[in-house]
Amino acid sequence: MEIRKEQKENAIRLSAVENGEELGVMYLYLIRNDSHTEPYGLLEDVLVKEEHRKKGIGTMLVKEALNEAKRLNCYKVIGTSRMERENVHAWYEKLGLKKHGFEFRIDL
Repeated sequence: MEIRKEQKENAIRLSAVENGEELGVMYLYLIRNDSHTEPYGLLEDVLVKEEHRKKGIGTMLVKEALNEAKRLNCYKVIGTSRMERENVHAWYEKLGLKKHGFEFRIDL
């Protein structure tokens, strides 16, 4: 299995590919602000095809995204998850991310 990286305008698209089939995908968005000279990373849309879940593909993608964020000198990386998805929270924590604050949002 290989992890492919595709540079987008403000993000890096990472995909896990095996035998020409895309098994999983995610985005690492790079966000800049006036508080820091370095960007921060936002993990978004981590998705592994249902028949390939529980095989470590999502973990491989997130670890590669974290490595990419380090390479790009991000000062932090954020992963979000809905409140009821406690299994995802545990997974993020297993990968070294820590709970930090709350996300507030409005759907438009």
